[in-house]
This record gives sequence, structure tokens and C-alpha cells, in this order.
Amino acid sequence: MADLGPIEYFICGGVGGVCTVLVGHPFDTIKVRLQTMPLPKAGEVALYGGTLDCMKKTISNEGFKGFYKGMGAPLAGVAPIFAISFMGYRFGKEIFGPSDSSHFTYSHYFLAGAFSGIFTTSIMAPGERIKCLLQIQQDAKTKIYDGPIDCAKKLYKEGGIRSIYRGSLATILRDVPASGLYFLTYEAIKDYLTDCGEKDITIHGTVFAGGCAGIANWLIGMPFDVLKSRLQTAKEGQFPNGIRDVARDLLKNEGPFALYKGIVPVLMRAFPANAACFLGFELCKKLITVVVSNES
Repeated sequence: MADLGPIEYFICGGVGGVCTVLVGHPFDTIKVRLQTMPLPKAGEVALYGGTLDCMKKTISNEGFKGFYKGMGAPLAGVAPIFAISFMGYRFGKEIFGPSDSSHFTYSHYFLAGAFSGIFTTSIMAPGERIKCLLQIQQDAKTKIYDGPIDCAKKLYKEGGIRSIYRGSLATILRDVPASGLYFLTYEAIKDYLTDCGEKDITIHGTVFAGGCAGIANWLIGMPFDVLKSRLQTAKEGQFPNGIRDVARDLLKNEGPFALYKGIVPVLMRAFPANAACFLGFELCKKLITVVVSNES
């Protein structure tokens, strides 16, 4: 079956993105809370003792709806984000793919995926900033924003567009290599399961390949995600030199292992969320193929 074009990738990527948020947002909330919790002072107990403790306290204090705080921003933005990401990947395949009709290599997949990461930063960074600020609001004492729109307005009033886009560099440093490995992993497993496209991938195969792609994405992207979350939730002026100050402060006070804070909920989320993403993507591709075939 011939590959679809960029527009079809755009549509199918949007469907996959919505599936990703619906499945994965609760784990993302836990991740951000673990990444941004304050360091305990001498004699104090940490706000959260780990992933399970954070989950228990969230349910106890806020109910299950606490896991979905800040979902409005990614849900509204994730369809275009994933749509642009998959469309960028399709363009990347044309730019970095083989000039003849030979099979794609791992380097082709990686470069095309990395290229897609550049596409998404313009809308990913502000959405992530708003999401993170809403996710760390745990009660009336910490509540500053009434929702995504209120958050965006207050950020703009506080520091203009620059405030809304804080963390853009960290976002692109995370997304370019992570997206490269993300699409590479999915395509490599898909090629193996389908004999390089000789047969259609099954639902189980899509779930497995998509889940593995999500894990690979976060294993390489996690350190910059931690730095991004710290920078995007910091008080104005706390890190005047941006991500460099965040990295220096984190490594000095917490050590290199802090770059993987929140990795447990991330990996717990990565497999089902990205399995859902690629399942939605592949089903949408099949639907479009059927529609186009019937019209021709």
C-alpha cells in the first residue's frame, strides 16, 4: 500500500494526538508534580514520597478529577501538535528519505522524525507552560489560575509573549532527538512485524510498536523535560539565564539523577498513551484509504 501524503498524515496525527491525551494525561500530572515539588528543608518530609504516594495524595485531596487538571490546554492543542508532528514527519521522509524507491534505513527514519520535532515547538511550548502551571495547583492555597485561558491572560500581562513562550529552547532540545527516536522505533518494529510493508500491521502489532516508541521517546527526552518543567513553573526572574541556570541549580543541589525525576509515571504513561496514539493513527489511515478507494 502506497504511503499517504502530508495532509492525510496531518489528519491522522490529530486523531492519534487526541487518543494520547485521553489515555495519558493522569500520568503526566503525576510526572509534573514530582518534577516541580519543592526540596524539603532540614527535618521536613518531602511533599511526595514517590509515584504511588503522589497518586494517593492526589486522590485523597482532589479526587480523580485532580489527575485531569490542566488537560484543557493539551487537549485543545494536542490535535494540531500531533497533526503537525506527523505531517512534519511525512515531509521529513521526503527530504531525508532515499532518492530512489529503496527501503528506508534507520538513519532516514531518525532524521525525518527529528525534523518533525522542529515543527511542533511553536505551539507545544506555550501549551506545556500553561499545562504545567495548572498541574502544580493542588489546593486553594496554590491556586492562581482559573483555567487555561485565565492562565494565558495572566502570563501575557506578566511578561508578554516571552512569558507565554518560556521554555521554548528546552522544548526543542527535548523534542528533536526524542521525536527522531520515537518514529525510528515505531517504524523499525513495524517493518519487522510486516516484513517491510509486505503485509498490514495488526492491532496488537500497532499497540506494541506504538508503546515501545513512547518509551524510547521519553528515555532520551526526559532530562530536558525536567529542565523544561522547572523553568516553566519557576517564578519570574528566578532563572535569568534560562535553561543553563536551571541545569546548574538542579545538578548542584540534587545531582544528575534528578534529571530523571518523574520517570516512573512517565514510563507508566508512555506505553498505553502512545499505543493509543498510533492505534488511532493507523485506524484513521485505513479509513482514509478506504474512502479514497471507494471514490476512485
